[in-house]
Amino acid sequence: MVALARRPLPATERDSTFAADVRAGLTASPKQLPPKYFYDAAGSALFERITELPEYYPTRCEMQILRDHDREIAALIPQGAALVEFGSGSSKKARIVLRAAAGKLAAYVPVDICGPMIEQEAAELQPDFAQVKVLPVTADITKDFPLPPEAKAAPRRVGFFPGSTIGNFEPHEAADFLRHAGKILGPGGRLIVGADLIKPVEVLNAAYNDKAGVTAKFNLNLLTRINRELGGTFNLACFEHHAFYNRERERIEMHLASLKRQKVKAAGETVDFRAGETIHTENSYKHSLASLRALARGAGWRPLAAWTDAKDYFSIQAFELADERPPRAAR
Repeated sequence: MVALARRPLPATERDSTFAADVRAGLTASPKQLPPKYFYDAAGSALFERITELPEYYPTRCEMQILRDHDREIAALIPQGAALVEFGSGSSKKARIVLRAAAGKLAAYVPVDICGPMIEQEAAELQPDFAQVKVLPVTADITKDFPLPPEAKAAPRRVGFFPGSTIGNFEPHEAADFLRHAGKILGPGGRLIVGADLIKPVEVLNAAYNDKAGVTAKFNLNLLTRINRELGGTFNLACFEHHAFYNRERERIEMHLASLKRQKVKAAGETVDFRAGETIHTENSYKHSLASLRALARGAGWRPLAAWTDAKDYFSIQAFELADERPPRAAR
């Protein structure tokens, strides 16, 4: 693939958060980019392909947990509540919860940074759940965003955060997000979180280095987006997908490695790369049941329940804001 010709950047592009984050990340040492920018329309579609790969166990395991324990999960949703899904993307997991909680939910609010995808998902979802108001919100879930009036008017709000996205945050960022979610959900808020568990290294490495190369395309698509939106000159043939398990930090790391010494322009900056130098694009921390509980407790949440799949590869845990109700037993 040849590099794209550089074009002048309009002022709105130069000053965008995306441009600012790219400039900051590519001029940092070591280089890094926030994983939230994977999810343009093409990236979101590639991620949906990843979830169907034979090596990629998290989605299958989480879907099975949701199906096996849908009634128990629905029992934690109060009557008339609004369900707020953080980083929703595809609605396939939410559909399981919506079916199980039929008649209890007043509104479903999918929130995602990729507006076109959630608008389409919402349009397809609404006819199947006519009794629930489906109210998509395009927003960065790590920042403040307004809830629709119908969700704000609901007597209780329940957060839904599946997909192990909690693992993409650094531990202090995950705690910050959990506090942030508590503020959005408000008094009486509950939160249902999916988290990937620690497991054999060979299983983890295979999941992020699939034989079909879809994860590599997903990673490299970030450079395509920079080329398209920020006047970048990345030659994708000169970068390579790397993913590996960091045992010491209990996380998968994804990088884009430069295959040669080169200069690249992006977001108004000229960036030098050494041969072998990488851009760190994502972490995926793996948790234990106990470590996620501890993280949540430190951020103001009390454990309510936890479920895992048969292999203990994945978990779903439920929490409640700690200052709202007397303690309840958790598994």
